[in-house]
Amino acid sequence: MLALAFSLRNPGGLADLAPGLVAMAALFGTTSMEAIVITFEKRVGALERLILAPVSLTAIVVGKVLGGAVFGLVIAGVMTGIALAFLSTTILHPLLLVIGLLLTVMAHSALGAVVALSVREVFEAQTLSNFFRFPMVFLCGVFLPVDAMPAPLQVVAHLLPLTYAVDVFRQALLGPLHAPLLFRDVAALTAFLIVFLLVAIRFLKNSLD
Repeated sequence: MLALAFSLRNPGGLADLAPGLVAMAALFGTTSMEAIVITFEKRVGALERLILAPVSLTAIVVGKVLGGAVFGLVIAGVMTGIALAFLSTTILHPLLLVIGLLLTVMAHSALGAVVALSVREVFEAQTLSNFFRFPMVFLCGVFLPVDAMPAPLQVVAHLLPLTYAVDVFRQALLGPLHAPLLFRDVAALTAFLIVFLLVAIRFLKNSLD
């Protein structure tokens, strides 16, 4: 519906929506899956039983993040197919698209794990996730380029991982390539992934104390 609203405002710019829609699909797919799986396992005691197994907490968190990432990858892949079929989109740089998808789903799945491990119930995780997801949708270049925003909002946008995902997808789908920006995007997504993983591991460890 958001895509339809923006397409009515700018009918000739449907292809421009594709990078943001793919990034948004990855964001919602990964965070929703983490919110459901982890909080449900906490409720029924499955996570506690898993912790008793001879597996490190890091391995447990990474496994949960990988599960959410696979689901997000499927959802983002479906959205990419829709963009190719209906939005006059082409994939100019397939390898870059694959790298961007992998980093995006991993980083946002880790964010979803952080949220899920900080609450008890599914509805709490979904509600808390929306505090991150919806501002990111409107601030991270999904529908409006970050450069067109006021300077304070640009600063906020560059503190959010979805901004860098959208930029990677925009270069992969629409071009042109900008090596410095690509390096920044990849480095930022990798940094977000590492930070979110560390925080999620810390939250899981604290839940045992």
